[in-house]
Amino acid sequence: MSAESPANPHVFDATAANFETEVLQKSLQTPVLIDFWAEWCGPCKTLGPILEKLAAEYNGAFLLAKVDVDSEQQLAAAFQVRSIPTVFLLVGGQPVDGFPGALPEGQLREFLQRHGIEPAAPALAGIEAAGADAAPPPPPDPHTEVQRLRREVEAAPDRDELKLDLALALLRTGAAAEAEGLLDALPANLATDERSVRARASLGFAALLQDAPPPETLEAAVSADPDDLRARHLLGAHRLVAGNAEAGLEQFIEMLQRDAGYEDGLPRRVLIDAFRVIDDAALVGRYRRRMASLLF
Repeated sequence: MSAESPANPHVFDATAANFETEVLQKSLQTPVLIDFWAEWCGPCKTLGPILEKLAAEYNGAFLLAKVDVDSEQQLAAAFQVRSIPTVFLLVGGQPVDGFPGALPEGQLREFLQRHGIEPAAPALAGIEAAGADAAPPPPPDPHTEVQRLRREVEAAPDRDELKLDLALALLRTGAAAEAEGLLDALPANLATDERSVRARASLGFAALLQDAPPPETLEAAVSADPDDLRARHLLGAHRLVAGNAEAGLEQFIEMLQRDAGYEDGLPRRVLIDAFRVIDDAALVGRYRRRMASLLF
């Protein structure tokens, strides 16, 4: 296998010679999966193609570094690899998770999702079809959506997917308690739906706002004192819950830039929590890179 395949530019061979630049430094900007494998290893031949398929499908949301343990014994020893295949996830230059053995594709997707890694859209996908100058439609008003979905649920009370839609709309209006009740009542097949998982993660932000001042008050506080990180935290949560993910992340990244150690590292924690909530992989990737550049 070449160092980088033209058919899959997100997969490469990692060696002791290129590990610093190709793995550690790149993980400061993009998560890197390290796959320790060997030619004679049967389970490696099962896991490797699945990882490479996902690397292509995720389109640069993560990089896949392949380490042949027979030729790179120094790297295998450094990571204390005792069996193969073994996979590590590096973020910000540090291993944050990993697993031994060949996991099925579904569990690999869950592993990536758990760390906020979602497929990235191709840069030019759909531009011709949509029209380069076409303006995106404005997002629907969440309060209007709640009323519409309430009527639909009343008309079709057995359609649980409508209840999930209603829970998501309620979260955007700050009605966390009602949204949580709807999520709790969902059947098992919808309770594990990706949108349900994100909604659960959103509940923490919505709960934070139960007794919080309105956004206008918080904006005034931040304008008066840009170092008011409590106000920034609440304002970012407001923006995130209302569906303006980038405005929320901007407040959280500003917190990190002004005082990374605030409340025992709250800016970093709140950014990671936000990454779990947001379903825009390109946006998450951009702010992950900004976070890494501030931390490292």
